[in-house]
Amino acid sequence: MPCPFCELIARGPVELDGGAAVAIVDAFPLNPGHVLVLPRRHEPNFLALQPEELEAVAKVARTLVQRIEGAYHADGFNLGVNVGHAAGQTIDHAHLHLIPRYRGDVPDPRGGIRWIIPARAPYWQAPKS
Repeated sequence: MPCPFCELIARGPVELDGGAAVAIVDAFPLNPGHVLVLPRRHEPNFLALQPEELEAVAKVARTLVQRIEGAYHADGFNLGVNVGHAAGQTIDHAHLHLIPRYRGDVPDPRGGIRWIIPARAPYWQAPKS
């Protein structure tokens, strides 16, 4: 089965081309400005990326943060990577979610990405031992 991200990269245009990494707008954005940063090379496992690919992903992400702050006035960001199906990865092409956050977009943003396991997320409410 063809990789949908490889097809998007080949078809273009991309949101930002950083050579070894590109950015595309998330098809199902969580917030305005939500983008994906992915290596140009097809590699399912983010942790198997080559150093130059990781550097390109980071550079594209930094550039996009500045653009998103200017265009959408984001107040913060969540960066997320799912590695493997057990972690929720649904497309087998490594990618970094760059999700702008805005004051008031959720009632209490504490814990951020910890909410992937809701019962364990509010550590500040856990009994002290």
